[in-house]
Amino acid sequence: MNVFKQKCVELRKAGYTLPEIVKVTGRPKTSVYSHIYNIPLSKERLRLIGLASGIRARNLALARKGKSKRDFRKFAQWNKSNVALLAHLMFDGTINKTSCIYNNRNTSLIVMVENCMKEIYGHTPKRYLDEKTGVSRIAYHNVSLCIYLKIKSRELLKDIYLLSKSLKREFIKAFFDDEGCIDFRPRRNLRQIRGYQKNIDILILMQVLLAEFGIQAKVIQPNEVVITRKENLKKFQEEINFSPGVRLNGERSNSIWKKPLEKQFLLAQAIESFKN
Repeated sequence: MNVFKQKCVELRKAGYTLPEIVKVTGRPKTSVYSHIYNIPLSKERLRLIGLASGIRARNLALARKGKSKRDFRKFAQWNKSNVALLAHLMFDGTINKTSCIYNNRNTSLIVMVENCMKEIYGHTPKRYLDEKTGVSRIAYHNVSLCIYLKIKSRELLKDIYLLSKSLKREFIKAFFDDEGCIDFRPRRNLRQIRGYQKNIDILILMQVLLAEFGIQAKVIQPNEVVITRKENLKKFQEEINFSPGVRLNGERSNSIWKKPLEKQFLLAQAIESFKN
């Protein structure tokens, strides 16, 4: 037996794998294999190799996870950003098993929701546009994120009663930005803010929260909360108001304005039109 072959056999019997013998001898894999192919490794050695392989695989997965753009930051405290984010996803969006989706015609609200999401999740959303309706949609496809935000949205609905007025204000503003409108028809002497929602519990919640700001509202079943009278509209303007850049849809067939007026502007006009 030549020296090289004897070395390969000794290393193999000592429990060395093919790559390990190649590394020790510095010879090609095919040359080494021809001398050891019929010398099996012990069961104990195979078990240890399997364990080491599993550890390497787990470490690699963890390293990849740490670098993944799919990670997100959890939060323990409520602030204006995460309250606004979850409120908008609840009112004019969807949190399902695989996606967080937000729909709106107003670019300012799309940008705001995207900026709020950036604080916990850095991945760029998928973007869609319905050219017929002008409604934009942003979507975040991440199962773990969706599960987490679904849980946090339920927590928010429980916690909102105990949060500060500034956070309640963000919650109410999100609702009326998404679901609200100004019904101002001077010829009919009609001035009211209306908010739509299929969930009657949300409407009652809005009525309760508005009352904390001195704003009286009525829940009109099955799906409206309505604010009327000058003092209530004025209080809403002072305490809540609509976000800048949020416009009504002037292209609707029933629109009396026929142009996309800002809701802030229309609310101011409605209040100003009251006779003193």
